[in-house]
Amino acid sequence: MKNRIQPTSEEVTFQPDEIIVSKTDLKGKITYANQVFAKVSGFSRAELMNQPHSIIRHPDMPRCVFKLLWDQIQEGHEIFAFVKNMARSGAYYWVFAHVTPSYDAAGNMVGYHSNRRVPDRRVVREVIDPLYKDLLRIEASEKSAKDGLVASYAALNDIVKSKAASYDELIFAL
Repeated sequence: MKNRIQPTSEEVTFQPDEIIVSKTDLKGKITYANQVFAKVSGFSRAELMNQPHSIIRHPDMPRCVFKLLWDQIQEGHEIFAFVKNMARSGAYYWVFAHVTPSYDAAGNMVGYHSNRRVPDRRVVREVIDPLYKDLLRIEASEKSAKDGLVASYAALNDIVKSKAASYDELIFAL
């Protein structure tokens, strides 16, 4: 499904009181999607089940942001991030995501839980969108995808260090 979707310049929005919720297994396959997720993404809840969460990945998202996200949650930490997703129609939608590991009764990590809210439009427009465009430019300037990821991840870390004590501090200062 995902490979056939072409991005458009149309934006899909959702209400500030709505929360997009999903759960995945440890590999990122969707095990739960709420009705808001289905509505905004344009996929039915049944279509989302067992699909990789990357089914909604927009090509405007730098890979280094997902590396940071995966590194954090696999280490058992929560993370907040601005993410540009792609709906089934090719339209895009911005979210402010809070992703956490999920544990079973024995304390074993069994998956991930994500709540996504409407982001601050000013922050997306003035800070996040230009930053992500710069990170994508860095990724594309390298000879290989691996080198591009390494270079953009280093650039992201340099930006964080120049502006805040940590990634979380930077995100919440925006």
